Amino acid sequence: MPTTPPAELYELINRFERNVNAYRAGSYNETMVRREFIDPLLKLLGWDVDNTQGYAEQYKEVVHEDAIRVGRSTKAPDYSLRIGGVRKLFVEAKKPAVNIKDDIAPAFQVRRYAWSAKLPLSILTDFEEFAVYDCSDRPDKKDGAGHARIMYLRYDQYAQKWDELVALFSPEAIRRGAFDKFAQSKKRKRGTAEVDDAFLQDISLWREELARNIALRNPGISTRALNHTVQTTIDRIIFLRIAEDRGIERYGRLRDSSKNKNIYTALGRLFQLADAKYNSGLFYFKPEKGRDETPDSYTLGLNIDDKVLKNIITRLYYPDSPYQFDLIPADILGQVYEQFLGQVIRLTPGGRAKVEAKPEVKKAGGVFYTPTYIVDYIVAQTVGKLLAGKTPDPKGSAAKLRILDPACGSGSFLIGAYQFLLDWYLGQYQEAADKWARGRNPTIYANEHGEWKLTIGERKRILLANIYGVDIDPQAVEVTKLSLLLKVMEGETEATLGTQMRLLPERVLPDLSANIKCGNSLIGPDFYDGQQLSLGLLDEEEMYRINVFDWAAAFPQIVPWGGFDAVIGNPPYVRQELLGSDAKSYFKHAYETYHGTADLYVYFIEKAVNLLKEGGKFSYIVANKWMRANYGKPLRRWVSRQSVDQIIDFGDLPVFQSATTYPCIIQLSNTPQNDYFIAAKIDTLSFSNLSEKIFEDRFEVNQTSLDEKGWSLVPAEMQQLIDKISNSGEPLSSHIKGNVYRGILTGLNTAFIIDGKTQEDLIKQHPSSAKIIKQFPVGRDIERYIQPQVDRWVILMPNGWTNKNRDKSQNAWTWLIENYPAIANHLLPFENKAKKRTDQGEYWWELRPCNYYHLFEEQKIVYPSVTKRGRFTLDREGTFVDKTCYFISSGDLYLLALLNSSLIHFYFSKIAVERRGGYFEFLSQYVREIPIKALMNSNSIDKAIYDQVSRLARQMLDLHQKYTTLQTAHEKTVLQRQITATDRQIDQLVYQLYDLTPAEIAIVEGQS
Repeated sequence: MPTTPPAELYELINRFERNVNAYRAGSYNETMVRREFIDPLLKLLGWDVDNTQGYAEQYKEVVHEDAIRVGRSTKAPDYSLRIGGVRKLFVEAKKPAVNIKDDIAPAFQVRRYAWSAKLPLSILTDFEEFAVYDCSDRPDKKDGAGHARIMYLRYDQYAQKWDELVALFSPEAIRRGAFDKFAQSKKRKRGTAEVDDAFLQDISLWREELARNIALRNPGISTRALNHTVQTTIDRIIFLRIAEDRGIERYGRLRDSSKNKNIYTALGRLFQLADAKYNSGLFYFKPEKGRDETPDSYTLGLNIDDKVLKNIITRLYYPDSPYQFDLIPADILGQVYEQFLGQVIRLTPGGRAKVEAKPEVKKAGGVFYTPTYIVDYIVAQTVGKLLAGKTPDPKGSAAKLRILDPACGSGSFLIGAYQFLLDWYLGQYQEAADKWARGRNPTIYANEHGEWKLTIGERKRILLANIYGVDIDPQAVEVTKLSLLLKVMEGETEATLGTQMRLLPERVLPDLSANIKCGNSLIGPDFYDGQQLSLGLLDEEEMYRINVFDWAAAFPQIVPWGGFDAVIGNPPYVRQELLGSDAKSYFKHAYETYHGTADLYVYFIEKAVNLLKEGGKFSYIVANKWMRANYGKPLRRWVSRQSVDQIIDFGDLPVFQSATTYPCIIQLSNTPQNDYFIAAKIDTLSFSNLSEKIFEDRFEVNQTSLDEKGWSLVPAEMQQLIDKISNSGEPLSSHIKGNVYRGILTGLNTAFIIDGKTQEDLIKQHPSSAKIIKQFPVGRDIERYIQPQVDRWVILMPNGWTNKNRDKSQNAWTWLIENYPAIANHLLPFENKAKKRTDQGEYWWELRPCNYYHLFEEQKIVYPSVTKRGRFTLDREGTFVDKTCYFISSGDLYLLALLNSSLIHFYFSKIAVERRGGYFEFLSQYVREIPIKALMNSNSIDKAIYDQVSRLARQMLDLHQKYTTLQTAHEKTVLQRQITATDRQIDQLVYQLYDLTPAEIAIVEGQS
């Protein structure tokens, strides 16, 4: 329904029209146009410009940015429009004398602001003109004013376009997602470089340049020292550059140092001044009383060429830099560093530096940074709930909360937890501002706009008291510290810091060496028990790789006294193949959850809960595979004894960009166990608030009903139905008194699998070829009730076949050439590759050992291993199938119909692993467990149903076979109706067999 332009809009337009020449005069400035026109326009769009709703500072809808002088110009956008405290877009105001349509400078400015903040769109306006820019593209000072502009209006078009403006830029439109959809639809695809990608490219290039130069100019430097020096140098430069854009350091100070002849020496002086000012481990060069951390006496003595440093520093400043460093969000900086940490510098034997991906990162397919909405949810569900009912007194219970991320990486979860605490404390203090703003150690102060802020001293106290982290990677530890230190100083300027430091004569930043530690969270000092502990005999690289960690010694005031209140995070996705035999051996005796093929996150879950104090809360985002996979059985058994609060399953949704990791959020508490916990299956990422989405989709799961064989997250009434079905029959493996078998793996498909033309040629060349060429369907060829017929073939000589058929006095290869010449000549070009197979027979032309080759030639039920719904068929022609198929050694028509029924599909979908796109893995471990209603009495009603189901199954085979021969669409439609009706008959009989009620049938058919 169109939105009628309000009368106030016409008043604004008419007033501007009457005085337009006066407004265009240079004397009518930006402040005036903001107050008289832009503020009222934003109010008409629905924005609470004056905070009339009285929101706390962190939740204001409109933030009027503080103007900070940078060189000769003023920076920071005039308005930041937010929803729920989250920045959505900037509005940059200009006086009407500025030509917005054609002037390059203001367009570049607003795009630079928004691109640095990773906002998709932003607005540039002087009320006379209104321009909207796509800000996903890296801004360039040479871009024209119209570059990336996606909307342009003049003031006399506002009424005509009012409906569109409200639909896109009002707070309600943003809450509904209309703004995000519009931004996505207008996003420039080709050549787009968003701020995180661009900054990652830049710092990766700087790392390469620094690494090569430092290795060249400092012969003998070790790999560890090189990695440390490069990382630390980049961190120090970035820290000081961000401090400049925030107004904490004089703008251009770093750039001035690059004008010296020996730039690194000049930088060293800046770093030492920073040591005196900030007290951070990032700048710590001389021993100090009371500090356990070892000072850096190494890096400032190294040699680095001026050209390398000048190149880096120049690219940090306008006009060579597109970055507005004070606007780059902490989570974006964290994403960049998370990717950055996925690579490591290696020294070649010749002493040259090479940057390459870490093995575990390469194996995992990249680094996966946790999205901010996941961090925020986990923090709210753990830290938020622990803070409920607490008071902000610095000596109270809130001050004693200890929050840990034992695999902190770049620090995203610790940053999230710290920000939550800062917001909570500020909100609490504001309720009694007079009390907390006075005294010798005030916790809050009012800035020049009258807004309450936490003092730097209080921000430091909260960080040191509440936030703890561990990581095995020393570079990750330094990045986490850097991220936290930048967060401490967020919102401060040189003026505000100066005032506070005069009141409290101490250095600006805390020393985090007691809070953020380097070590292996999973392996303690007992790793070396029974080993030779002489340092001369221990391999140094082994010690650094294992990096054992003593929790009690590292946190003596926490671990021996009960542990941490909250443990949160996203443990590393390290596959079990990369763990090493020594680590696995340790895990076997140290962890109840041990399984030989378990991934690393399994042990992180057990360790986290063991570090919790009584009443504490744990939450991770991890792969959901532990709920169904074999390796998860010990973990399922262990978790079932814990107090589960919630499990949120995201299925195959791409929570982590460019990767399908099947993530879930798991939350446990160190409290007495509950019978039920909250679960949700998230089916889309198109939500504005994860908490609201979970609230909408949540259901209760009966924890006592979960089976260690595999967990299904379903509502209690559905679980009762699953249990009923399960108890109504015997496992399929028992029913058939046999097994479920996998299809054939050749190990070299290019050699052994051939098409129809090659098959015909080989038989023409020598008739003997026909004996060992078999039709070879793959998973996608298998359809319900249809005999597979394909033009794909396999050359099948099983292990032992040659020796079984040849005269032992004759050479094996000679015998093959003489008896199967066409086959031998076809395979000969593949000899080298075939010999390298790990799965070959006695001879390279034979397939791998398999003790059930003979079963392929019998009647059997065949199905594909991955499919959205079970596709079972009866093979009556002794067909061999490939590894993407399984088969059941049975020709029972009753069993075939049962497996294709809606009831069994429903049951299977609840016990099997679901993969991307709604596909299920029909692995033998799950199929074997399908409950088959057995015939107990030959005279029972069940016997009549059994016979009827079998007859219908035979009918389905005939109908489907006939369907394949039809030619016209009408014939196919008529027959398909009969097939559907027969399917329905089978379903109704199966419901009878399993004694389902109408309500239970409704559950099945709602899910099937």
